[in-house]
Amino acid sequence: MALNRWSLVLLAIFYSQVDGQEAILHVSSGSTFREYCLVYNSSWSNISDSLSSAVSSPLLDLHNSDLCSPDQGPPSLRNRSVLVMKGSCDLTRSALVAQNLGAVALLVASKQNLGVPSSNDSEYSKVQIPVVLLRDRDALDALQVFPGGMQVQLYAPPLPLFDDSTIVLLIIAVFTVAVGGYWSGAAEKERMAADMLVDSPEERSDDGELSLYSPVKVMLFVGMMCLMLVLMYFFYRWLVYAFIVIFCVASASAMYNCLQSLLTASGCGALSVSCGERTVSLRSLFVAAVCITLSVIWGVYRNDERVLFMALIVLQNGKSIMVQVALGPDAGGGRGGGSVEIPADPSAISYEKLPVVMRIPQFSARAQNLCMIQFSILGYGDIIVPGLLVAYCHRFDVWRRNSSKIYFISCCIAYALGLMLTFLVMILTSMGQPALLYLTPFTLLTSLTIACVRKEIRHFWSGQTHSPVLDESQKPLLSD
Repeated sequence: MALNRWSLVLLAIFYSQVDGQEAILHVSSGSTFREYCLVYNSSWSNISDSLSSAVSSPLLDLHNSDLCSPDQGPPSLRNRSVLVMKGSCDLTRSALVAQNLGAVALLVASKQNLGVPSSNDSEYSKVQIPVVLLRDRDALDALQVFPGGMQVQLYAPPLPLFDDSTIVLLIIAVFTVAVGGYWSGAAEKERMAADMLVDSPEERSDDGELSLYSPVKVMLFVGMMCLMLVLMYFFYRWLVYAFIVIFCVASASAMYNCLQSLLTASGCGALSVSCGERTVSLRSLFVAAVCITLSVIWGVYRNDERVLFMALIVLQNGKSIMVQVALGPDAGGGRGGGSVEIPADPSAISYEKLPVVMRIPQFSARAQNLCMIQFSILGYGDIIVPGLLVAYCHRFDVWRRNSSKIYFISCCIAYALGLMLTFLVMILTSMGQPALLYLTPFTLLTSLTIACVRKEIRHFWSGQTHSPVLDESQKPLLSD
């Protein structure tokens, strides 16, 4: 009984809805319709949660008025929604005027960023009609599309706590870590096979060696990263362009190496042409052209939401230095009942975003995506840092001749479980989580536990190459 009760509680939490402060304005005339972003106060205005149950009413255009007094409007607004301009008076004043004239809803157009309508607690009970804000550009667009009049409906579809984009993010991250770790181990196995054919130790390859050997170097590396994070926080607007250039170059180089390796492994021939004393591979030129082109396209359209879905991101209340650096100095807002601010013109975003997070557009946030495209995000460091451990585990499997690949498989599973726990805590708390807080203990404790059980903790911790680690009975590693 207790287990069933907890199961029902978890299901209720998982599929429960949260009230949003973004809504949808459905404008129609005949078979033509448009939908626009609205911002409202969920504790003030009562808006339907679906289009089918939303009340339809004709819209009266008082766009040139702020309706701060009854003299600024017609004698009656009975059973109509009214569109006014945000003026000098309080929104409560305009709402009470519209309500007393019989209006069923007040739509306030604003040329500034849209914040949640607010008033004194004592005024909330006086206003019985919905009061919403919309962009002035959207109001003008609706008036242009429907010059002969329009019917409007206001509705705010509830936002599910769980979005399918989270699953996509999980699959991409786990796939990247698993494939990268497997590739690293396969490369180590090939290197060891080549070393066995070489008699002289001096001629053996050391391409797979780690560059960080001592605790001093590790601490120096961590210190440099912390310093860079602080510099990015204070000098973001200048340093961000250096990181964008580095990201473009690094991504083009990484794509080139991966594609070249895949084409070579698939047996794709490399046609070459000679020019003087130099020989050039046409396949390499083609792959390089593709990689550079993709990198340049990303660099040119990195802020174009129509091409890359790169719009301002709505964050939870509260900012950390890491989130602030990753998403830009002006990124802010809220979700699911927090404070929000919708830009009056999304195309006029004036800051650059640091390319250090992976963004997947949310599928279910319909109202919020009308206001600003919503993303599920995961930092590249949450993939790269655990990925290094997964790669090391596969190499250690190769060094110890573990045909079951127990370290590699266990670490991959631990990474997936740690990431799922991260997303679960994020859903339950409605707050972004530092993924490494969960991934680090999951992956490290799993690999260390296996090493202890197998009595290989000293070899696993030392990180030595295969020759000093293995005993004489394990020398013919590649006999299979």
